[in-house]
Amino acid sequence: MTQPTASSAPTFYPMLRYKDAPAAIRWLAAAFGFQEHLVVPGPNGTVAHAELRFGTGIFMMGSQKDDIYGNAGMAPYVYVSDIDAHCARARAAGAGIVKEPFNTDYGSRDYAARDCEGHVWSFGTYRPAPDSR
Repeated sequence: MTQPTASSAPTFYPMLRYKDAPAAIRWLAAAFGFQEHLVVPGPNGTVAHAELRFGTGIFMMGSQKDDIYGNAGMAPYVYVSDIDAHCARARAAGAGIVKEPFNTDYGSRDYAARDCEGHVWSFGTYRPAPDSR
């Protein structure tokens, strides 16, 4: 695996834990369009650590285990250019759409969906970028 340069690597990596991480990896690819970047197997069919790519971003995930993170409760936000098509793909793969596509007051088009284990994901056309300071 090629390592990104320090200037091109992301500096923020959302992370979630799943009861059935191998199934979640397949589901996230089918429903939301993520691609496997790295999967480190754990004991008994679990996933010790995985990195899934989406555009230039990386989402980290793994199997639930008894540690300080457990089942982290967060709602990742992912930029996509075509919200309506992405929502249709997610719906077709069985995602529970919890907020239909809508236009925000700040110029984004967003929607939200539950994944195969109930985590809420937000998708939108808003794409903030850190300045280069």
